[in-house]
Amino acid sequence: MKIKKGFTLHQVGDEYIIMQSGTGNVDFSNIISLNPTAARLWKSVEGKEFDVEMLTIYLTEHYEVEADTAACDARQVIKDWLKAGIIE
Repeated sequence: MKIKKGFTLHQVGDEYIIMQSGTGNVDFSNIISLNPTAARLWKSVEGKEFDVEMLTIYLTEHYEVEADTAACDARQVIKDWLKAGIIE
């Protein structure tokens, strides 16, 4: 998988949002909010191909989490991002 072209992460205060760039007017109904962990995952895969295993490794290396829990979380993040249409 990879991030679709034109989607970028922005930090606004303590919030992280994904927006599609280059659309002129901002459509606030199409902004995706990320928690800090998901934002770090996003940053770690920008410009790269990724999969559940890669996200799982990132989570276990940067957080105190068991591999099974990290894998479950990674699958959920990918599911959410696919549903939002921001990865392919």
